[in-house]
Amino acid sequence: MHEKQMREQGLSALEPTLLKIGGSVITDKSGELAARMQDINRLAQEIHDANIKNLIIVHGGGSFGHPIAQKYGINAGFKEESQRIGFAETHHVMTVLNGLFMDALIWREVPAVSVTPSSCILTKRGRIQCFEEAPLRAFLKMGFIPVTFGDAVLDVELGFTILSGDQLFSYIATRLNAKRIIIGVDVDGLYDSDPKIKKTAKMFKHLTLEELKKLQANFGKPTACDVTGGMFGKIAELIPAIEKGIPVTIVNASKPNYIYKTLKGEKVEGTLIEKE
Repeated sequence: MHEKQMREQGLSALEPTLLKIGGSVITDKSGELAARMQDINRLAQEIHDANIKNLIIVHGGGSFGHPIAQKYGINAGFKEESQRIGFAETHHVMTVLNGLFMDALIWREVPAVSVTPSSCILTKRGRIQCFEEAPLRAFLKMGFIPVTFGDAVLDVELGFTILSGDQLFSYIATRLNAKRIIIGVDVDGLYDSDPKIKKTAKMFKHLTLEELKKLQANFGKPTACDVTGGMFGKIAELIPAIEKGIPVTIVNASKPNYIYKTLKGEKVEGTLIEKE
């Protein structure tokens, strides 16, 4: 076996845990550039206390990325000159939110490193086409915790677009043969309707891939201010990872110690999705 093949085999054997923290958990979506610092600090402490090896964190944009991206129509691609500043602003505020999260982690001596999608990813009509993933693998191999996020990225056909954190983490999970995916949201799990609107909404404790595909049609289209697909988009992005046999756990990251317990493998209220 060649040295390069041996090196790649060693890196691919890392089987990381992927943790996604939704933008609704770490920001107030009803505001603008409104970070929930109490929750950011709490989550950073839970990640520190869990002390999980081979961890990759992806976070959403919430009230930082979404409103600006929507205002300038970044998701639809380049159409006029004024969008350039919109692209730059969307990317910038996402790095600001990422910086707040990084501050909280590093202050607690978590060896986290920021990986900016716009510097290593190109999309084609909104789907990842080129991802320079070698640094991500090398960071894991060295014992770092990569932290990445939904971002405004360049697109080979559209000029630019929005890459959702959901597509990003599902892609990374599949490429790096993740051991598991944990999704932290601001509700208790996956429901048959919006539990914030319908009090009688039913939460699913366990779903198979086949059951999940049947449910897809029940999830509405995204709300006006969510440029990355809402719950419908999240479900669609999960399917390739689940097809590969990667289990997905959806839990309420707004509740203290839920992320800590899930990282440690302890059972909490939530939804588990498995291939079979």
